[in-house]
Amino acid sequence: MKIAVPTYNGEIFQHFGSCPEFTIFKVSDDGFLDVDIISNTGSGHGALLQVLYDNEVNVLLCGGIGGGAQMALAQAGIKKTVVGGRYGL
Repeated sequence: MKIAVPTYNGEIFQHFGSCPEFTIFKVSDDGFLDVDIISNTGSGHGALLQVLYDNEVNVLLCGGIGGGAQMALAQAGIKKTVVGGRYGL
């Protein structure tokens, strides 16, 4: 399973639609396997969704996400978890 978190310079970035990069964690039933940082070259939820899809992400953890992006994630089969609060995650 691959879990993506919006980040910027190694810190959690609050909002999906404008994040400059994703940190992608690869995990299995046996535990943590690997981590990659993927830069976003586009903007808007369509381009960011493509980055997640191309990297075979299964789950997105983020602090803020709009309704259009949520629908696009669902259509792509990517689960989302929105965690609110001052620091997001």
